[in-house]
Amino acid sequence: MMELIHSGVNNIICAQPFGCLPNHIVGKGVIKELRRNYPQSNIIAVDYDPGASEVNQLNRIKLMLSTAQKNLKKI
Repeated sequence: MMELIHSGVNNIICAQPFGCLPNHIVGKGVIKELRRNYPQSNIIAVDYDPGASEVNQLNRIKLMLSTAQKNLKKI
């Protein structure tokens, strides 16, 4: 993610695989720290597993895109 942020990409979706506990623990902590250090970053984690609701996944992505549009209007 750091490479993306440093190259000017502010909107990032972190697709998390099913049952990947290390990513849930470490990834969420890293995302929180990245948001703190790079307030312009718009990062979300989306779980992709058989039990995840497709509606929830799409809503999270739509919310991220809505935030991206609002941030563009600020420029």
